[in-house]
Amino acid sequence: MNAFVLGRHLRSVWSDPCAGLERLVGAGGGRAFVRIFAGLFTGWWIYVPLHELLHAAGCLLAGGTVSRLEIDAFYGGALLAALFPFVHPASEYAGRLSGFDTGGSDLVYLVTDLFPYLLTLWPGLWAVRRAGRRGQAVWFGFFLPWGLAPLISLPGDAFEIGALCVRQLPPWNRAPVRELLLSDDLFAKAGELAGLGGAPWGGFAMAAATGAVWAFGTVALASWAAACLGETPLSDPPPLAAGNEG
Repeated sequence: MNAFVLGRHLRSVWSDPCAGLERLVGAGGGRAFVRIFAGLFTGWWIYVPLHELLHAAGCLLAGGTVSRLEIDAFYGGALLAALFPFVHPASEYAGRLSGFDTGGSDLVYLVTDLFPYLLTLWPGLWAVRRAGRRGQAVWFGFFLPWGLAPLISLPGDAFEIGALCVRQLPPWNRAPVRELLLSDDLFAKAGELAGLGGAPWGGFAMAAATGAVWAFGTVALASWAAACLGETPLSDPPPLAAGNEG
């Protein structure tokens, strides 16, 4: 993937939502906007518990164990608790995998963090573009959280993914800094470090930057994958009809 192609797919981070809204609202007016919002609400409501269950699945598939997955009752936590013994229908977040054991393996931990973002690679961004081109306002809104999930996760999973990578490097690969950097809440971690003398702010900053690179890179990869499957960025001009070529 050369620099021009990479730049084109990175631009899709904002061009797909903007171009999709312009197409749909331009054609359908206020009704289309209401449909997009209804789809967005429904898509988020379904995505949140699915995302958390995929964290648990990633941990189990990678060889870890899961003891507690918190999902707020609003997102169906009570129903899911009846199906999965490790689900608890209460959380200070919308959902959080708060009890799991990776056996001390950062690789298992990384798989746990990354697994839900397979939904961004497919069907996420591909479905956003498909719905935008076909004038399907509800489905466009529905899949927006799926397609842009890595960016939504910047202060959460993305930071934790960055911290997992950074703590492999000196001087942050030694205890107690190694454990101190790890968190799925950037703001809570910043508050914790602010109360410590000699806090590893360099590692914190590098973890945040690494997480941002991962987030934007994942959306760019999803953009490339969607284009390979026939759904190019929504900002691309429509192809010329055969009779108008030249």
